[in-house]
Amino acid sequence: MSNNYYLILAGGVGAAKFIEGLANVVDPSLLKIVINTGDDIELYGLKICPDIDIITYTLANIIDKQKGWGVQDESFNCLNALTKFYDFKWFNLGDKDLATHIFRTDLFKKGYNKTEITSIICKRLGIKSQLIPMSNDDVQTFIRTKTETMHFEKYYIKYQCEPDVLEISIHGIDKAKPEKHIIEYIKGAKKIIICPSNPIVSIGTILGLYGIKNALKKVKHKVIGISPIIEGATVKGPADKLMKCLGLEVSCIGVANYYKEILSHFVIDNRDGESKPEIEDLGIHTYCYDTLMDSIEKKKALAQFVINIEV
Repeated sequence: MSNNYYLILAGGVGAAKFIEGLANVVDPSLLKIVINTGDDIELYGLKICPDIDIITYTLANIIDKQKGWGVQDESFNCLNALTKFYDFKWFNLGDKDLATHIFRTDLFKKGYNKTEITSIICKRLGIKSQLIPMSNDDVQTFIRTKTETMHFEKYYIKYQCEPDVLEISIHGIDKAKPEKHIIEYIKGAKKIIICPSNPIVSIGTILGLYGIKNALKKVKHKVIGISPIIEGATVKGPADKLMKCLGLEVSCIGVANYYKEILSHFVIDNRDGESKPEIEDLGIHTYCYDTLMDSIEKKKALAQFVINIEV
């Protein structure tokens, strides 16, 4: 196998933005994208993989760009009908999105695993990159707040990440095995890029799988990370609350500390430039760039900057 490919570790929205830029500056077929499946959930009897779907729809160029998830030009007729039978309305699934989940669930029932199903869906949508679920085993993230313990998706969507996080638990992570090719891909990759995703429940969940962290340590020199924290705040999502729960400083320095065992290169935002010396004291080469990807031009520019880093 050629080692001319890039291995990407990814969560959802932030990762999808970066990957969109990346797919515009390198051949998309050179991207092997390992995606968090700790957010996966079953609703209405359907298997839903939020992070896989966000990246799938982004690379298929059908993502709802305003929301950052779901399919563009959606209708919600089926969901409106489902509310007559189900007693929750917080998970918005459009009709086109539901088609993906119906197809995925049907393939599961026919005996296909998550890797095979993701590959089939990508092929049907004309995606050239290889999307790899982190595991074919069931892993689900739960958040404990003062009032209840709930699935991460409920915390994220229904409660808009507002309650304080008292505990994070990843059900199934101890028994789950990484997708069978990931360790091999880590060894052979030209570069490994950690997307600006939630370090705790996106990238951290991938790192929690047996063997992944040790494999990355062995090739630390070629691992590049991008901070999802700018000026002590998240661009989107609850990374700040989750980092606080684990006693981490909510800053690019806190993210660097979380990744320091596996990271040799780290890109932080220009506005956090004063943090560069402290991160470099950890033995991590640190670079300042504009990491706020609010246009396709900026997504491409950041991707090109990362690709140009010499490892």
